[in-house]
Amino acid sequence: MSSPSPIRARIARTLVVALAGFGVLAAASPARADDQSISVNFAATTAAPTHRAAGWIYGMTENGAAPPDHFFTDVDYRAMRAGGAQLPGSGWQGGGYDRRWNATRAQMLRTRALGGTFILLAHDLWGADGANIGRYPGDNGDWNDYNNFLTRVIADVKATGVPVQWDIWNEPNISIFWNRPQSQYFELWRRTYQRLRADMPGTLIVGPSYAGVPTTASGAWWNQYLDYVKANNAVPDIISWHSLPGDPVANVAAANATLDSRGIAHPRPYQINEYGASDEQNPGDGAWYITRLERAGADGLRANWASGGNLHNDLGNLLVHNSAGQYQPKGEWWVYRFYAQQTGAGVATTPSAGYDAYATKAAGNAKVLVGGGRTTGNLTVNLQGLDTTSGVVTGNQVRVRVQRIPYNSGGAVAGPTTVQDRVVTLTGNATTVTIANNTVTDAYTITVLPPADTGFSSVAVVQHSGQCLDNTDLRTTDGNQQQQFPCEGGDQQQWVFQPVAGIADTYTVVNRQSGKCLDVSGVSTADGAAVQQWTCLAGGLNQQFALRRVSYAGNDAHDYQLVARHSGKCVDVSGVSTAARAVVHQWTCKPVSQASPLNQTWRLLGR
Repeated sequence: MSSPSPIRARIARTLVVALAGFGVLAAASPARADDQSISVNFAATTAAPTHRAAGWIYGMTENGAAPPDHFFTDVDYRAMRAGGAQLPGSGWQGGGYDRRWNATRAQMLRTRALGGTFILLAHDLWGADGANIGRYPGDNGDWNDYNNFLTRVIADVKATGVPVQWDIWNEPNISIFWNRPQSQYFELWRRTYQRLRADMPGTLIVGPSYAGVPTTASGAWWNQYLDYVKANNAVPDIISWHSLPGDPVANVAAANATLDSRGIAHPRPYQINEYGASDEQNPGDGAWYITRLERAGADGLRANWASGGNLHNDLGNLLVHNSAGQYQPKGEWWVYRFYAQQTGAGVATTPSAGYDAYATKAAGNAKVLVGGGRTTGNLTVNLQGLDTTSGVVTGNQVRVRVQRIPYNSGGAVAGPTTVQDRVVTLTGNATTVTIANNTVTDAYTITVLPPADTGFSSVAVVQHSGQCLDNTDLRTTDGNQQQQFPCEGGDQQQWVFQPVAGIADTYTVVNRQSGKCLDVSGVSTADGAAVQQWTCLAGGLNQQFALRRVSYAGNDAHDYQLVARHSGKCVDVSGVSTAARAVVHQWTCKPVSQASPLNQTWRLLGR
């Protein structure tokens, strides 16, 4: 990707940074109407996507068992950084090592099972997680206790059989994590580095996990650290810092300059292992950071500002719980889900002052994730070089679908909402898309498809309960009756609407998880016949559903009844129940009004 650096209001704000709720944040800059433009050049390819921004700090329960797998796998989960912070006992220095290690081990093993990399926060096992602790390694020149600590942790890590990246000490330049002289920290670094090289050869060492961003300013802590590790032959394998706030592209440029001036060999991996201040954790800012990390070529781990039990849960605040305790995704989780679906080849983008975009192309589609924030107005996205995509352009035309990912004030979001969907004729292998960005915290996605691809994918949210049409218990068997269930974003709630040839607004509806079709049992025309899944059958009228737009005071443009073609009856939640797991069947279609039960009204956000 090309690399002009957007000038964002957030970069100028001051911020006292710390992990897990210890930050003092400046107020967000006010929104302003500001028309801007960005461009995407599909003819200029960049590196293949590796989803380097999909890492998190903590985010699993203490025992590693929750949240459910799909919340991780759907976002191409890459890494977790953890070490038992905030659990009782104050770690090694306070006599509470075992509980912290047991949590770390559980989260380490699950991360490995999910295909991710585990970054060990040894300082949290020690107990330096922001609390007022009694002792630090090397106090009064005594390193024996710290040596014993290293012996225990090294043995415990080896026993798991899980390779880790070892983050020696978090944010050693601020007193809530290191309340001792810098010289004592440098000695800690040297001793730990040498011990790991001797006892765990091949283990990647991460540091300094600096509370700030690289700077070329003379005398700065960052440069003092580089001078020390260079002089003592203790340069980390992965150089890390925190961008809270910051611009990863500018950060990497400064890091390169400071390494170059000292003769420290690079490229070596950069890890921005905390990004996204607490007021930047929304779809608009999240998409911007993803894009800037990809542009910079730096790995990222999204910051976690929770405390207590919430630190060990909720995938770093990407999830919420409903009144029954079930997990549901926030808007930013959907940003990462779209990002995970960006495959094939990266392509070049040119940002504006307030927006940036990460774009890819693969066989049959091209995808653009647009992030920004702190501003509103019309954003023009220039899509160029579309003739270089594979199987997308037909007859000089493409289909362009634009979806909005809302913040929803940090609440649950059932899914992205389609705001544009049209076939366009290209001019010079290019077209433009104009997005009316009215909310600073929202993100947008653009998907370019062949013009003949007139289907769509969506959740179906029934309006009387706000729950989603769901493939019960993720079964793959024919005859599995469908249900309503709290919207949680998994493939069992994703439905692919495939148009029936020659019949307007009529679709077969395929469950993405099972690959089977929505079906009325036994081709029945009776009220109460089960709506189930069944192997898709060509021409089966009980597997074809007309979308009948619903109109009533206060309705949404995405609201429909789903009418079975063979019976003329509606997909309906039995008994107007609002309970999770209430079954779905067909019933005589009822007139819809603001006062009527809306158990036959389905909001198709992707339509």
